[in-house]
Amino acid sequence: MPNVKLFVDETQYRTAGPGIAALLPGLRDMLCEALSVGHAACQIAVIPVLGLPDQPQINAELHVLPHRERTPALLRQMAYDLRAHLHGATGLTVAVRIASLDPETYITLK
Repeated sequence: MPNVKLFVDETQYRTAGPGIAALLPGLRDMLCEALSVGHAACQIAVIPVLGLPDQPQINAELHVLPHRERTPALLRQMAYDLRAHLHGATGLTVAVRIASLDPETYITLK
């Protein structure tokens, strides 16, 4: 599972939104392949936010459950790829953060 939130500066949202929307299916494919999960395990949300002008215009936050195959190197490459895809689709500056969830305390209902 990746739980992905794309926080897009509201001043850029109208312009960047179509590029991000077109990117979402491929983005899901990329993340699911990298993490070895099916599409049903992936949740992506695009959220307009009010931010400061000196911050990245897109902040991508990924939360994943740990797995022995999800090494720091794999997650770092996934972050580079995600940043490149988002920048390529929008031309905006992008920051990516990835956090591992605690499987002992993580609860999900679908």
